This record gives sequence, C-alpha cells and structure tokens, in this order.
Amino acid sequence: MPDTAPSNGRLFVANRGEIALRTIRAAQALGMEVVLGVSAADRDGLGARTANRCVVLGPAQARDSYLNAGLIVHAAVSTGCTALHPGYGFLSERAELAELCAQEGITFVGPTPESIRQVGDKISARAMARAANVPMTSGTDAVEDVAHALKLAEEIGYPVITKASAGGGGRGMVVARNAEELAGAFDQAVMTAREAFGDGTLFIERYVEVARHIEVQVIGDGKGGVVHFGERDCSIQRRYQKMIEEAPAAILSPAVRKRLHEAAVRLLASINYRNAGTVEFLYDTTTEEFFFMEVNARIQVEHPVSEAITGADLVQAQLKLATGAVKGFAQKDVHTAGHAIEARIIAEDPDRDFIPCPGRITRWSPPSGEGIRVDTAVETGTLIPPYYDSMIAKLIVHGNTRVEAIDRLAAALDDFVVEGIATNIPLLKLIVAHEDFRSNTINTRWLETVLLPAFRVQQGR
Repeated sequence: MPDTAPSNGRLFVANRGEIALRTIRAAQALGMEVVLGVSAADRDGLGARTANRCVVLGPAQARDSYLNAGLIVHAAVSTGCTALHPGYGFLSERAELAELCAQEGITFVGPTPESIRQVGDKISARAMARAANVPMTSGTDAVEDVAHALKLAEEIGYPVITKASAGGGGRGMVVARNAEELAGAFDQAVMTAREAFGDGTLFIERYVEVARHIEVQVIGDGKGGVVHFGERDCSIQRRYQKMIEEAPAAILSPAVRKRLHEAAVRLLASINYRNAGTVEFLYDTTTEEFFFMEVNARIQVEHPVSEAITGADLVQAQLKLATGAVKGFAQKDVHTAGHAIEARIIAEDPDRDFIPCPGRITRWSPPSGEGIRVDTAVETGTLIPPYYDSMIAKLIVHGNTRVEAIDRLAAALDDFVVEGIATNIPLLKLIVAHEDFRSNTINTRWLETVLLPAFRVQQGR
C-alpha cells in the first residue's frame, strides 16, 4: 500500500469510545489535525484529551448529540474541518449525514449517499446482489401482511427467517419452523422493526440451520475498483451480536475462499462503491455453499483482525482515499499472514443475563506483549455511562497459526484485570477453553445452544 500522507486538512470525528480514539490517532499519524465532537458525558475522556480540539455537541443522550446530524455538521463547519469520519454505529450508515457533509463542502470519509441507501435497504441490496450474480438463499421482496407471509413461506419451505428491510442487528428477525410459529410471531416482528428503524417492512428468507457468519473486508475507489482484505469468521454470536471474530476463516477451503472474495468484490464493483465496506455471508458448513446476507457501509468493529493479518491500517486507508492522497489500492499489494482473533470486552454481567453494568472503573490493567493489541478509550477512573453501547474494549491477538492465536488469547484474558464493574471476561475465558472452539466446530447458534447452558450450570443456575 503506498505510504502517502493525506493533503493538509482537519478531520472531525463524529463518534466516541475506542473507534473515536482509534481514528484520532490514525489521522494524527498522517499529519492531520483532529476535532472530536463529544457529548457532555464524554467531555473529559481519553478521546477528548487526545484530539487537537474537542467540542461538546450536547447532553449525554445520543439523540441530542451523536445522533443529531445537523448539529454534527454545524460543529464540523464551525471548527474549520475539511473531512468527517463517522466511525461505526450512530450515524455512520445514514445517508443524511453524508449529504449534509457534501452540501457544506466537507469530505465524508465513507460511501456516497447513494451507495448507503442502495445497500442500507436490505430488499434493495438483495436485488443488487441478484443482478451481480452473487449467491443468495431463497427469499422474497417486501411482505404485505401475515397472510402474505404464510403464502410466501410455503413456497420457500420451512424453516424461514423474517428480516427487517431497513436494518439489522437481529431486530425484526424471527425464525419460524412452521406456519403456526410464523403466524404467531409476524406482527411482533413488524412492530420490533418499526420501533428500531421507523419502518416495519419485512422480507423472508430460507433459514440455514447450521451456518457460519463469514464476511469480506473491502475498499472501493468509487470508480469500480474494489480490493478485498481477506475474510473474517464472526460466528460466535449472542442474539445476533458478535462476541469473537477471527481472520482468516479457517473453515473455508481455498477454492471457496477464492469464490467468496470474488463475489464480494463483484458485488460492490457493480455499484462503484467508495471507501470501506463489508459484505456479509452465511456459510453452510454441510454443503460448503455461501449466501449473501448484507453490506455494512462503514468500517466494522472487527476490522483489527483484518489489519493484523494484512499489515494494513484500514482507517488510514479510508482517510487517504477520502482526501485524495491515494486514488485506490491494488489487490497484488494485499497479502495475509498468520491468524488473528478479536474478543469484545463488554460491560455486561453474564451471571445476571448480560445486564449492562455502567459505573466507575477502579482498576484497568489490560494485557500487553508480543502479538497483543488492545483498542479502548478506557483507563483507571473512567466512568462508563449508561447511555451507549456496552463494549468498552477490543482485545486482538495475532499468531503464526490459529492454535498459537488461541493460546495467546487465553493468556491475555487471564492477564486482563478490570475492577469496579462486571464484564464478560469470565465468559470469554470459557469460550476460548472449550474444545468446540479450539477444534473450530462451532456455528452461529453454538454460543446460545451449547456454551451458555453449560455456563449457567457452572454458575449454579
């Protein structure tokens, strides 16, 4: 990858926590000044102290700060910023933010508003994938009502899964193994989707019973040039939320891996995709088939494992591409080596059904050493507020082999000390020690159907 710094400019970071600090440091290493927009709850945090300047957007509640696009762009303009990085979550996949940036002459470090809309609507994304000849499960367009759903499900064949057209994260998802289950859950799924996304439109797909979640990291130049940075296996999930991610996906054969990469590149090249994105697939371990799920039009939480095996700095790559410091990247320059695993450190108590645990961290002592990286904005004394996502850090390890990476992760978790609040570290240790994880015989339902029941027994519940 060419080592070229972006043109002189000032970056506005519209996010918080570890991704804000990660982006600040990446930009400063390229010689950019950084302004961080924060809520009142984050005004004294590590990110605010690391940025060249910090502005308070509003009160702690996200709707009045991190989710107010007009306020964010106004702050970027008034502080003389020439570019804006949205991070992940919050407004990162809202076309409105990219449009406001364009209106004010600010470079949005991400896809065009048109691409965000194309891939953000799941039904539109399925049509896009179909046109690009990317494999998909049997599925439908928008479902009108429960009677229509039952008719379509009968044609597809049970089991089926409902999905929200306007968003992901498990909201609006219901697995139905027969007509009774679908009829009983459909209206609630519509309501859940409407509450989460303001749009209750659902579609239906055939449900793959034993599957892995595999995704491909890509960067597009906006002119049809798309490069992949390998794939990730994100099958350790609880309620559709990822907990552990790996790169590469060791379950894949070289032939399947090649076809997967080609499909992801072909899909995003077909819409002249710009900047970083991820194409997600379900992988059927029985048939070795993969099926398109969705596109995430942003940098992902789990991007560090791709960085660990390629040596690329994906956030810097985003900044270089957005600011015109580079025109694109070449596939021949991307190479992978070794195996990387990321474990999300979450301020939730697995002993109490994962209840969020905000509070003051009285001791923070993360692991360090060869092949260990910790992305966080937390330190001893940090107050974890109750207003945002519970993830407080990402522990990333890299080894020459998957076995070495697992051993390194197990040791790093043993060395990770967090006091003052409960975290999921005890559960992560159990996962990493489990024979199914070590032998790589897990699937997307393994955590909830195998590991958590055993964990509850261990806890005496």
